[in-house]
Amino acid sequence: MSKILQVRHLSKTFGTNVVLRDIDFEVSQGDVTSIIGASGSGKSTLLRCINLLEEPTSGNILFHGKDVVGSRTDAAAYRAKVGMVFQSFNLFNNMSVLDNCVIGQTKVLKIGKEEAHRRAMEFLEKVGMAPYINAKPRQLSGGQKQRVAIARALAMQPEILLFDEPTSALDPEMVGEVLDVMKSLAKEGMTMLVVTHEMDFAKEVSHKVVFMKDGVIVESGPPSQVLTDPERQETREFLSRYMSR
Repeated sequence: MSKILQVRHLSKTFGTNVVLRDIDFEVSQGDVTSIIGASGSGKSTLLRCINLLEEPTSGNILFHGKDVVGSRTDAAAYRAKVGMVFQSFNLFNNMSVLDNCVIGQTKVLKIGKEEAHRRAMEFLEKVGMAPYINAKPRQLSGGQKQRVAIARALAMQPEILLFDEPTSALDPEMVGEVLDVMKSLAKEGMTMLVVTHEMDFAKEVSHKVVFMKDGVIVESGPPSQVLTDPERQETREFLSRYMSR
């Protein structure tokens, strides 16, 4: 499989606070990679660096072999290819569901409104939100908002989707409906990089699991190894604490 994304020696500091240190990993086409670890381990900052919402302090992010770190990258065009679904949905509250899924296509991709509407409807149907196209985000449940956010990201036709703890802001009964959408995307071959606390999802759907602690990748490998028979003591301790909740 071709490598879509390669992260090389990535570090990020905020003042004197080192949040990421010397991060190295890669994502191949069709891979689902789950990033796990305790709060504060640098997982979300890593995704924000990959999406260029934060500027790395040092290191490289290669998209199809081309370094995107630096001022020459058209960040909006890059983010259309490397989409992101946020923990807090980040929908435009003053726009309808349909318009939320159209605006990025018309503004960034310069797609005509008719085609943008058609594509938005296709993906809203895919996530089960077509009946709600005229609703505003405030009229939706958390699970519905997140499904709209996924449809919005898909409408940009990204090559890879980044998910930053997409279920952590949801009530427990809403989690399943979002995970079901993500599982169906994985089955269809969508390349996904998912920061998650949902260990069953990581075990069932991922090709690779990355465990982070204190801004460092401690261990990575197939879920059967990292989640079931981890090599590192830190991974074992995290899993024993997490699984015993």
